[in-house]
Amino acid sequence: MITRIISAFAAVPLLLFVVIEGGILLKLSVMVIAILGLNEFYNAFKVIHYKPSKIIGLISIITVFIITIETTNFNYIMGWFFLNITLVLFYSIFINKTDIISSFITGFGILYIVFFIYHIVFISNLEKYSQLIWLVFISAWATDTFAYFTGSFIGKNKLCSSISPKKTVEGAVGGVLGSILISCLFMYFFAPALFIHGMTIGLLGSVVGQTGDLSASVIKRYVGIKDYGKIMPGHGGVLDRFDSILFTAPLVYYYILIFIA
Repeated sequence: MITRIISAFAAVPLLLFVVIEGGILLKLSVMVIAILGLNEFYNAFKVIHYKPSKIIGLISIITVFIITIETTNFNYIMGWFFLNITLVLFYSIFINKTDIISSFITGFGILYIVFFIYHIVFISNLEKYSQLIWLVFISAWATDTFAYFTGSFIGKNKLCSSISPKKTVEGAVGGVLGSILISCLFMYFFAPALFIHGMTIGLLGSVVGQTGDLSASVIKRYVGIKDYGKIMPGHGGVLDRFDSILFTAPLVYYYILIFIA
């Protein structure tokens, strides 16, 4: 518990600096997170003897980094998808001919890790609404914090015992309420004109963030590991810390495009 808190306090100033600074530093940071996260994801499946292609994953991350340095052009992103699918199929046909599952894991990892996490960059490229990038982290980590303490103190009813035995219904509800509360506070001080939207994102972000957390747990249970890595003491790997953000980032981005922009 103490290790978890100390690790979190050490990481928060770095996160604040990167997001406030924005620009190329933010994009480089997302690229690094994508590389580390995808590597953890592929290593998890190596435990059960599958061999996803790390080279294709790295090519995918480098190309999306180049594409999104200045813009988030829909046509370029569609071209990026075409490139990824072509490379995965090439891998299946000419290199890894007898293991279609490893090819599927390669492509799924790119979609699940790289595409999802890069919505942080997509939001940062929405100059008029780029300040709402904070809701990605607020909805994810406020949920995690409030769910943890609510579940610890009053949690009794299991949420998904077969997937994550420690999670409770009370913790999940506490996480949602905490996310709404912190999101509302943020909007009140920094974007009062969008207060209702911020409250809505706090609600929806908490729900999809917890879905992301459970999704990561499903995969870990399938491959038989406790954590994706050990890069963050008390938290596990990059994916253990960013599993919720993989879902909250797309939610915030598409909410802005559909309901605000």
